Amino acid sequence: MRQRLGVIITIVVAIGVLIVINSAAYVTKEEQQDSELSPNRSTYNAGATGTRALYDFLSESGYNVMRWRETPDRLLGGSGEKIRTFVIVGTPRVSIEEEEAKSLVGWVERGGRLVIIDRRPEDYLLPPSGDWRVTTELLNFPGFGVDPAHPEQMTEGVEPISPVLPTLLTRDVESVMPSKFFSSIKFFTSNGKTKKEANKGATKASDQSGSEGEADDEYVDEPPPVNSGKGAIVDSSSGGSPAPVVHLTAANTVVLLDYLHGKGRIILLSDPFIVANAGIGLRDNLQLAINLLVTSDGLIAFDEFHQGRGATHNPFVSYFEGTPVLAICGQLVLLILLVLWTRGRRFARPLPLPQVDRRSSLEFVASMAELQQRARAFDLAIENIYSRTRRVLARYAGVDYNSSRAQIAARVAARSKFSAHQVETLMRQSEEAINGEPISERQSIQLVKRLREVEGALGLRMRSRDVKQSGQNI
Repeated sequence: MRQRLGVIITIVVAIGVLIVINSAAYVTKEEQQDSELSPNRSTYNAGATGTRALYDFLSESGYNVMRWRETPDRLLGGSGEKIRTFVIVGTPRVSIEEEEAKSLVGWVERGGRLVIIDRRPEDYLLPPSGDWRVTTELLNFPGFGVDPAHPEQMTEGVEPISPVLPTLLTRDVESVMPSKFFSSIKFFTSNGKTKKEANKGATKASDQSGSEGEADDEYVDEPPPVNSGKGAIVDSSSGGSPAPVVHLTAANTVVLLDYLHGKGRIILLSDPFIVANAGIGLRDNLQLAINLLVTSDGLIAFDEFHQGRGATHNPFVSYFEGTPVLAICGQLVLLILLVLWTRGRRFARPLPLPQVDRRSSLEFVASMAELQQRARAFDLAIENIYSRTRRVLARYAGVDYNSSRAQIAARVAARSKFSAHQVETLMRQSEEAINGEPISERQSIQLVKRLREVEGALGLRMRSRDVKQSGQNI
């Protein structure tokens, strides 16, 4: 532990230094204030240009709403079957590509409801309906001096607008308050026959021909009115004519319309201020937003993928984005890898590994016994045991080791209960086996057993190690 204490202290100090350096180098990014030049229309944004107020209201009111964080092509799969209304608010931070727009349009053709709330959406997001074409035109550009958090600046010089027709989209709406930056929605047809039928019953029509278009193209500010009877509400989603239906106009400019596309419908509102946090509370803007988004069934999905909130981003990384935590974690990983690399390299001459003798003291005896048993060298086994027994018997008798068997046996018999003949016979049989007399395994075991009995009876037990070895040999 003492050897590793220095390493542990070094790592702790290095971590502390990294934290201090990252904390000192970290500069808090100032939160960008919402502006109409670079708005953030995300439902996560609680600022003036965001739509969090609308999303929270719908969610807390019991409507089925969700944030769509996947690519539009997922709408054509199983995920899109539950979606009834798809909402795109403002110019997205991640531009919608043409291929993605094709997926959205294909989803609408299957019966979806696409709500676009933008001043200048891409033309490929507004597919034609029959011979009718829809586009938008900016009338007033936001400047630096306008604060979207102050509604009085956003609506300066603008009068509330009332619905053109009593439709489902304008139900319970008396007036709507747009900003002064709303754009003009224009729709036209290049088919002369269709144009004449459309202008036949119109209350207002523009006689201005397109200055840059073809000779027979004409812009129409209002479509033909729907004769629904006094006080009746027009259901523009019930199918019928492919011509766009105007719901709101301001200064002879269309602000809200919808039209058929396949089995679905596309709704276009030309001012995101109406549904933004700063404008949702003015007049009947909230009621209009509810009418645009809420249907009888199905989910309402707000596009967050193109607001930079796609599900492809790691939630853990997104949570710590903009903080020094990610940098600290990366440096710690590099530090750990460096420690592991240095610990695995040799900085000096190679040293032999310590040799630890893990063998037991009886391993040699057991190995020799096994070898002798396999080689049937019973004479050698008896020799190993008898030589030691003879030595202790001579010591017990008080004579020299090289004395004769008779002399050793006589002296042992004089001091013990064994007879001299019995001891001499045992010694003779052992010596004959050692000298090559044929002997079986059983006879050798019996002979060794008798030698051990004599030792035990005479109290000639040796050290505990020798006793264990003797047991192994037996």
